[in-house]
Amino acid sequence: MKIKQTLTSICFLLLISMIVGVVSGETYSLMYEDPVSGTYYTGKVFVADTTYDPAVFFTGDKGTVTYSVTNGNANTSVKLNHITFYDRDLTLLSQNYDSTITLGPLQKRPFTFSILADTPEGDYYPTFSMSFYDSNLNHKTLLQVDNTPLELTVVDQPDAYMQGKKKTIYMQVANPRKNNVRNVILEVSGAGITATPSRTFVGDLAAGAKAPVNVSVTPDQETTLNLHLTYDNGNNPHEVSLNIPINFGVDKKQAEPILSNIQVIPEGMNYRVTGDVTNAGLETANAVMVTALPPAVPEDPYKTYVVQALKPDDFGSFEITFSTDGKATSVPVQVSFKDSDGNLYNTVQNVTVPDGRISASKDDGPPLVPIIAALVIVAVFVGGWYFYLRKKKQ
Repeated sequence: MKIKQTLTSICFLLLISMIVGVVSGETYSLMYEDPVSGTYYTGKVFVADTTYDPAVFFTGDKGTVTYSVTNGNANTSVKLNHITFYDRDLTLLSQNYDSTITLGPLQKRPFTFSILADTPEGDYYPTFSMSFYDSNLNHKTLLQVDNTPLELTVVDQPDAYMQGKKKTIYMQVANPRKNNVRNVILEVSGAGITATPSRTFVGDLAAGAKAPVNVSVTPDQETTLNLHLTYDNGNNPHEVSLNIPINFGVDKKQAEPILSNIQVIPEGMNYRVTGDVTNAGLETANAVMVTALPPAVPEDPYKTYVVQALKPDDFGSFEITFSTDGKATSVPVQVSFKDSDGNLYNTVQNVTVPDGRISASKDDGPPLVPIIAALVIVAVFVGGWYFYLRKKKQ
């Protein structure tokens, strides 16, 4: 009876000691699963964060994944073993951690793996795992493979190009990806083209961001403008190309100054021409100047008249003076202006003038005969008066 009671007491003590041992054991001996992240952790040892570089991969990109493991125990160190990265679709380029690593109380330790995303577009969940004592920790985090490239868009360009004339092309670089890209560079080239600038460094471009890029081109021939955009996703180079045909033609938006209300007034040997110049185009005409061309000879005071800038549908008055050889019946009047890129344009409009020097000579002042007659009369009067005074004194 005593033996039976003794055995019962021993079994009861063993059961109590087992229960006490489980309850009083270290926190890392109990395994849990985070219902949100799917992370399995033991006690207070857990993956604090996961970082991919690049944040989103292209197919064929190489990069890294870093897991930061934290020991949340305040007084207990843990020994980590068999730290591995695994995914059946992604390729591990580096080695797993095979040696035992001790993580002290409240310490954090990063574990980095080099990987290759040789997979199609999609979402992947690689597994990070480690073991310690009789427990394992497993962690899965989303890795995205997205092949969306940067977008190079022409916002505005000339309606037509002209040989030797500089024109500006307005473009935009946009990043539709979910991650930032680095070292964005635009290079411009083409046969017979002078581009300014030929290379533009945009720099880093955040996800969803866009940046304006303007390029001025001066074509010497009809050709193709080649736009080459390069950028880095992580340390992986990528590129986008765009070709713009350069064809010569008439710019439908170009400023178009037209002379109107013209009046030609002979003045001695010269002519004075007044009128209005109106911009019938769709762009501003800058530095508008009016002058006469041969066979006319510009004369003071208005050899050249500066109208300054004319906006579309705007007008300004002008006045020029010139002389001719007396034979011309019309004179070409030139209107010059500059566009926003500084290119100089000239337009010519013929102006009819009276019969040259014939008309001018008719307006050369009072007739000579009446003047001579008047002078003779004055001389006779003065002489007679002088003779009268002398005779009176005698």
